[in-house]
Amino acid sequence: MKIRLFYKLFIAFAAIGFLTTLITEFLIERHLRSGLVRQVEMEMISEADIIALMPMEKIMEQGVALSERTRSRLTLIDFTGRVIKDSESHAADLDNHLNRPEIQQARLKGKGSSSRYSQSLQAEMFYVAVLIGDQKQPKGYIRLSRSLQEVNNSISALRKSIMQGLFLVVFLSLLIALLFSFGMISPIRKLAAFTEKIRTGKISGQIRIQSRDEIGKLADNINEMVEVLYEKIRKADEEKRKLEAVFAGMSEGVAVLDTEDRIESVNRGMEELTGQTAANMTGMTILEAFRNVELHDLLERFRKTETIVCGEILLGEDRPVTMDVTISGMRGETSNGRKTILVFHDMTRLKMLERIRTDFVANVTHEIRTPLTAILGFVETLEQGAVDDKSKTLEFLQIIRDNALRLNRLVDDLLILSGIEMGEIGLHPERVTPVEALERVLLLVEARISEKKLKILNEINEKTSAIRADKDRLVQILINILDNAIKFTPFGGEIAVSASPGAEGFLIIRITDTGVGIPKGEIPRLGERFYRVDKTRSREMGGTGLGLSIVKHLMKAHGGWIGIDSTLGHGTTVSLHFPIFRDSELCMLQGTTEENRIAP
Repeated sequence: MKIRLFYKLFIAFAAIGFLTTLITEFLIERHLRSGLVRQVEMEMISEADIIALMPMEKIMEQGVALSERTRSRLTLIDFTGRVIKDSESHAADLDNHLNRPEIQQARLKGKGSSSRYSQSLQAEMFYVAVLIGDQKQPKGYIRLSRSLQEVNNSISALRKSIMQGLFLVVFLSLLIALLFSFGMISPIRKLAAFTEKIRTGKISGQIRIQSRDEIGKLADNINEMVEVLYEKIRKADEEKRKLEAVFAGMSEGVAVLDTEDRIESVNRGMEELTGQTAANMTGMTILEAFRNVELHDLLERFRKTETIVCGEILLGEDRPVTMDVTISGMRGETSNGRKTILVFHDMTRLKMLERIRTDFVANVTHEIRTPLTAILGFVETLEQGAVDDKSKTLEFLQIIRDNALRLNRLVDDLLILSGIEMGEIGLHPERVTPVEALERVLLLVEARISEKKLKILNEINEKTSAIRADKDRLVQILINILDNAIKFTPFGGEIAVSASPGAEGFLIIRITDTGVGIPKGEIPRLGERFYRVDKTRSREMGGTGLGLSIVKHLMKAHGGWIGIDSTLGHGTTVSLHFPIFRDSELCMLQGTTEENRIAP
């Protein structure tokens, strides 16, 4: 809780006033008490001197009367300290008094005094003692004791008067201090209100203080400082807006760590790369936010070397992404430590393209080399004399023909795929009924179906909605999918073809087989050029590895997409999503020319 300056000053003045009052009262009371006690001492010593001149026997006889006359308790003590007479108690009941302070002083100096609290009387007492006789031949001691209650009462009465006067003085002083505080606090409050506006960014005008003292000088200094500060803030805001625009617009992920290696801020690119919000990541360590040991090791290496560190890491578990990380230091706002900046470049697509390019070159080379090797080998065999054996010659020629056809299919598929990607293959969308296209396809593969004794379950009929597609390309798509289903379904298996409404405006044609299935981890790579789950078996069956890639591009050209669901050992389902044909599109299709091309 903040205490205002006015109250601080008022409390300070009040504390000074009360302390002054207490100290003054203490000193006066101390001096007064000392004087009164000295007066009582002198009076009691005078009375004791007079009594000491009397014979001890007479003192014993008149002890009570002398006590009343002196208003003190009288005690007669012999030179050994034994009490002979006491005006208020039996002498036999009292202890030896030789060691009492006042008696010891009287024995040495002839007179003695002391004050102490009496446990028996429950009061503060003052004692004086006078030696009877001389110091060489002492006869005894006269001791008078009197309560200091009268002194305390006098002091209390006087204290009350003194305190009343002092409190009056303090009150008047506080009243003056109050007026002085108001006069001093008023300009300070103006300064505080003005600086508060500056703190919140509401800088407007200057402050005017009509004062020629230090407060007036302070106001002038603040006005000058505000002008300089306003200009600096304007420039800083301009630079900040530029940096924020650059920071937010970067596609790379950027994270700034504070001096304790906790995330201080991240940009939008980092949020998109990690799938986490800036609020969730702020305050975390790198290990907590990314859970990546390689990244943590890179950061530790940077801490040791204090130089820029670059490295490549994998983030994520289900679908890991490749990140190129650059770690560098930047000066913090203080000299107590260095902040750290981490820049993440998503290299996943580039790595994937490099891998696809490498695989493509390797696969094309391999796919071409294999049939060429077979052709060259059998040609050399024929040249070496096998041509004379007619049966062998025919067998070798058939093998050469099969490999030549395989090369031809490979080249055709590559040309088709290249044409699709380059937008050079014409597409003529029209109203097509799935049952019509499927009948054409089944006629083409009927011989192979019979050869493997497969059972076809066709659930598509005339009631199935028409789709918007290029009829020839639709047949090509269905042939590729059915060809794969026939290849990988064992003898006596089943292939089911069905259709059902999908997302709004789409029809799903599903082709389900009871074949060998595909491992879950391989499904995302289906559609890549030359990619085969079982490379050896696929080549033996005559596949080029480009069929699904062609289907994928043709589906995209039709405005649809392909989905594959499979379980190893339990078959595969391929879902083809085609846009449903609408009657409103008929006029538009009639105006379509042959120059329609597939968008690259």
